[in-house]
Formats: sequence, C-alpha cells, structure tokens
Amino acid sequence: MQIINGKAAAADKNRLEKRPALEGNDEAALEDGTSPARVLVVDDDPTMRNMVVDYLEKYHIHTVSASGREEMAKRFAEGEPNLVLLDLRLGQDDGLDLLREIRLRSDVPVIITTGHRRDEIDRVVGLELGADDYVTKPFGLRELLARIRAVLRRREGAGAAPPRESEQGRCRFGGWELHRRSRRLTDPNGAPVPLTKGEYAMLVAFLDAPQRPLSREYLLQATRVHEDIFDRSVDVQVLRLRRKLEIDPSAPRFIRTERGVGYVFALPVERL
Repeated sequence: MQIINGKAAAADKNRLEKRPALEGNDEAALEDGTSPARVLVVDDDPTMRNMVVDYLEKYHIHTVSASGREEMAKRFAEGEPNLVLLDLRLGQDDGLDLLREIRLRSDVPVIITTGHRRDEIDRVVGLELGADDYVTKPFGLRELLARIRAVLRRREGAGAAPPRESEQGRCRFGGWELHRRSRRLTDPNGAPVPLTKGEYAMLVAFLDAPQRPLSREYLLQATRVHEDIFDRSVDVQVLRLRRKLEIDPSAPRFIRTERGVGYVFALPVERL
C-alpha cells in the first residue's frame, strides 16, 4: 500500500484496516523478547503521523510522534528513542536543522523522508549529516517497516559484535592516528577529530587495505552504509572523510579516486 500525501492519507488508512496480514517473517516482532523498540515519528501532517504510528504498532514497535522541534525535544526528554523517522519537509521547522540537532545530542539511527523523488539534494545532505537511510514519498508502509527493521538490526548487531583483535590497536598514517579501541582520531597536531559511525567504518575499511584500489561494492559491504544498493552513499562517506582529512578535498592526497574501480587509500599505514 502506498502513502500518497496528506489528502489521500485518510482513504489509505481505511484501506490499511482491511489489508490482509502479511506472510512469513513480516508478522514477526523485531525484538528478541526483551522490550519493544521505540520509534519517534516526526512529521507535521497529523494524518500521516497517525497512519504510520498505527501501522508500526501493529508490528509490536512502540511508536510515538511529534509535529516539530518542540514536541521532538519533549519526546527525547521522556527517553531517547531507538530510531527516528524524520520528515525533511516540515512546515515551520527545517528538517535538516532538526537532523543536525539530533546528531549533536545523539547517535540514534535516523531514517529521513522527502516529499518528492526529485529532491536528491535533500537526501544527499541528509546522509552527509548522518542519516542512516531514507525513503521518498509516496512510499509503501511495508517497505518502511522493512527499512526500520533493517536499520535497527544493523545497530543492534554493531553493538553486540565483540571487537576484533585488529580493532584493539592504533593506526598511524601521514601524522594522523586512529585509536581503534576508543574510535578516536587525532590529527598531526594531536587534536581530536570527531567521526560519525559511517565515517569511522569507511576509514577503517581503507586502513585495513591501504594502497589497494577498493571498489564501491566492496566499500558498501565493508561499511554497511545501506543494505539496499545505493552506491552513491559510498561517495557521500568518502566526501565527508576527505573534508576532515584533506587540506584540499578537491585535490585529495589521502583518498584518491580510481576511475572505473572506486577509491584507494594512498598513504602507507603503520600499525602500533
């Protein structure tokens, strides 16, 4: 079923009540029996909010909603959600600004929604700001549920996986140093440089295979930026890393483009 827009949402909700149960794993709860995931839906369309909330609640995902900045802040004050579904096309508030505020206070997974498929720039900027995934309207509620489950599984898996032995040490390259145990990056002057989880995963992928051309497909799998095929997300993560590592990101020395292949981390890496 498709979510069309605010005007058609009421009719869609009526059809939703009549839709048959989904097969197979679709009815399985996301959680492992401990406590349900808590999702915060931020959208200024009340019909849309209610429809998404009602749908997710049917699949044992505890869902709350907010219409804008103030309500979102209240929801966070009540307890940090496990995931935020954030509409970038809010009426009074700028969705990208809200995404920046979320990233300043938390690394909670965020799925952004955009109003039109042509709004590619919003999606790219949202991913640059640290969004974990995106959907464009109109979207299917079944697809939305699958994406929410996928993002939460990735986060849960990342938190549960024990660190590998190679992640316990340090790496040095061009005067920079990455402390893998604490995930702390310092520049040649010893100043800390913050990394998002996506940026850290991308940097580790390069440091594990220095001076070797790596395809976008390899980097996509190594970083698990998205579970679906969207290799532009790799380019976004590389761009973000270049902005933090390179003196001149337009003429990179660290991460170079290999035409027809992907990227290569050009510096030698010393393991400490």
